[in-house]
Amino acid sequence: MSLISFLEYLSLEKNYSQHTVVAYEKDVVEFLAFAKITFDQSNLADIHYVQIRSWIVTLVDNGVSNRTVNRKISSLKAYYKFLLKIGDIEALPLAKHKSLKTPKRLQIPFSELEVGTVFERLKEADNFVTLRDLLIIELLYATGMRRAELVGLTMGSVDVTQKTIKVIGKRNKERVVPLLSSVVDTYNRYTAIRSSVVNDGVDALLVTNKGAKIYSTLVYRIINRYFSETSDKLKTSPHILRHSFATHLLNQGADLNIVKELLGHASLASTQVYTHNSVQALKDVYSKAHPRNKK
Repeated sequence: MSLISFLEYLSLEKNYSQHTVVAYEKDVVEFLAFAKITFDQSNLADIHYVQIRSWIVTLVDNGVSNRTVNRKISSLKAYYKFLLKIGDIEALPLAKHKSLKTPKRLQIPFSELEVGTVFERLKEADNFVTLRDLLIIELLYATGMRRAELVGLTMGSVDVTQKTIKVIGKRNKERVVPLLSSVVDTYNRYTAIRSSVVNDGVDALLVTNKGAKIYSTLVYRIINRYFSETSDKLKTSPHILRHSFATHLLNQGADLNIVKELLGHASLASTQVYTHNSVQALKDVYSKAHPRNKK
């Protein structure tokens, strides 16, 4: 019963997305199954850290990455904090747990040339599929929104008059992002033809060629298809396009706090991960321009 209450707490009080709530549930249920099978223990109040540590060792031995293990433990820790909050337990068995070390992910953005090449390829888009794909790419690159945020857009998200788009981010936090005139133009062309394929009652802005709401995997396939043909990057995902958005803005001198607001980050620390490539670009310009370096 407490697990159901925990999931309701995440959804209703913490405003976590359904996707996140499902992920938390999966992690906690996995540990509960492990504790039952390995220690014949079903009462979390009687679980000690040594038993949780045993689960961690088992996960690592089974080839689960440190990053994934940390996520699972984070879910379990959140559940224990909830149990402490409602009085089901008296102490946190994970209070002194330290996360496993993980290597820093090197996110290499698309170059401006690579992005431009994709737009050049789609500039003559004139049917539903190509116009939709173009709008998806333009929205991701022009706003930096997340894939889930893109999927959640509705017909009421865009304000053509104000040239803005309302984005619902993590924990249902709303932000309004400006739109370039080129994006508004693509939006108008797309919506003019959208009505010919959309199913009744579908309010999603972006839909499949069968008229249903677009889904996350399809967005990934669309981005991967276009960019894998123009880029030699190992990763060609929607997130890399978000990364490119932030990096290109910073390269052009945009203020870090403005980029933070556009991305929908809760803290500046999350945005600073995008500054690495900008600093490198600054170094390159400095190296070429400084008189003392010209020989």
